[in-house]
Parts: sequence; C-alpha cells; structure tokens
Amino acid sequence: MATGITELIDNFVKNHNDRQLLALPLSILAVSLIILLYSFVNTGSPVTLGMEFQGGTQISVETTDSPAALQEAFSSYPITDARQTGSRVIMDFGVMDNTKQRQLESDVTSRYSNVEIRQIGPVYGQELQVQAIQALIISFIGMAIVVFLLFRTPTPSFAVILSAFSDIMIALAFMKVAGVELSLGTLAALLMLIGYSVDSDILLTNRVLKRRGTMEEKVSRAIQTGVTMTSTALVALVVMYVVSTYLYLIIPSFTQIPLLSQISIVLIAGLFADIMNTWLLNTGILRWYAMKPEFKGRYNR
Repeated sequence: MATGITELIDNFVKNHNDRQLLALPLSILAVSLIILLYSFVNTGSPVTLGMEFQGGTQISVETTDSPAALQEAFSSYPITDARQTGSRVIMDFGVMDNTKQRQLESDVTSRYSNVEIRQIGPVYGQELQVQAIQALIISFIGMAIVVFLLFRTPTPSFAVILSAFSDIMIALAFMKVAGVELSLGTLAALLMLIGYSVDSDILLTNRVLKRRGTMEEKVSRAIQTGVTMTSTALVALVVMYVVSTYLYLIIPSFTQIPLLSQISIVLIAGLFADIMNTWLLNTGILRWYAMKPEFKGRYNR
C-alpha cells in the first residue's frame, strides 16, 4: 500500500508546478476554516464539546437493559449518550439545574443498584476549555521555536508551521462534520497530530535544504521515507479504530471503547491531511524557495 501511495504522490509532485501543488491543500484549509467559523458563530464553539468541556453528569449502572432502553427511560432528562461497557451501561447527560440533578439521581438509584455518578460543573468545564486552548497555543509556540532554531530561515519555518496548523484545522473540521466531540482524549489526539506533522515536515525540509542532489531526487527520497512512516501509523490506527468500534459485533463479549475509537478516527483524519499538507503544500513552498535564482546553486546540487 505504501509503495502505491508513494508512487502516486511522487508522480503528482513531479507533474505539477508549485502553484498547482498549493491549490488543493489551501482550498481544503479554507473550507475547514469556514466550517469552524460557521459553527463558532452559531453555537459559540468551533467543535462539539464533550462533557469534560461543557459540564454534565455521567451515570454508570449495572443492568441487563440495553442502552436504547435506558435512553427511552430517561428521555425526560437531557441525555446525550448511552453505551454498553461490559455488564454496565454508561449514560451521559447535559448540564441541569440542581433540582433536575437531584431528581435524576433519585430516579436512577430507585431503579438500579450499584450506581456510579460523576458530575462535572460548567465552571470547571470552562476552565478545561481555557487549558485546552493554552495547551495548543504553547505547543505551537514551542514547535515554532524549535523549527526556527533548526533551519534559521523564515520561509521554510513558516511552511512547517502552516502545514501543522492546516492539519489541526482540517482535523477539527472533520470532528465537527463527523460529530466527534472534543474530549480530553481527542485533545490528546490533536496534540499528537502536531508531533506527527512536525516529524514529516522536518524530514522533508532537512532533505531539501541540507542534502545533496537535484531537487527532484531529494523530494522523491523524502516522499518515499515519509509516506512509509505515515502509512505504518495509519495501518495501526485503522486496526485500533476497527477493534475499538466494531469488534463487539463479531465478539459479543467485547465492548466498544469510545475513547480509543475517537482518538484513532481523529488521528486517521489528521494523518491523511498531513500527507496532503506535507507533500503538496510544504513541498510546493520549499521547492519555490529553494529554486529561487539566489538559492538555486545552494540547494540544487
């Protein structure tokens, strides 16, 4: 699979000029930003927030009732999800006032024994939102500093940062369209995606600016190495997604693992975006920069 993708990308890069390489990733980035802006204007958040970030109540009960039956039974409350995990069903509820909260707890405990209740207040959820934004900003600043120290030239450093930014925006837009909530797990996936992006972008930039050979040879070798690395990660993530999401259909004793399912699907979408942004967007910028008359002898030898 990796060989076929490598040849496809390599031939595409060779047969298109720099502007053509930039067109597709920049267009998809623009569409992603429009989706996120539209969501922010209409809902106050660019993505759908999970319970950790907006507050709510999670109740776990040991029962033989199906998740669908529990959703029906508690439909008078703001229930957002019900899922089976082994012998227990976990239900998520939105934010309620104190009276409604006490009524829900009384209703659940009167019907079921062995009940576990976890509540996150909206104020704490807002604090987590601030911390999540801070984590992303600090990650980008740290990445920008490291990249600039490595290459000490503005244009290649900007290309790496733009590519990572585009990966995150496309992954966030995918989450919004696919209905994947922003949770602590998916936030971790987004932070991991920054690492994946910088890894492949630095590989490309280092090959183009610091290795000998013609531009075509250096880009081709970088594509071969980088796409093989990303494809290996994608295969592992696809397996993790299938096992955590669908294996219970084949093996009834196996339960869904929503956290792993969400992390893997976000990383899969982000890595596909990274393939496009690294080998089209970043390559287009680097090739244009390195082939400028004043640098042509330095980087194309």
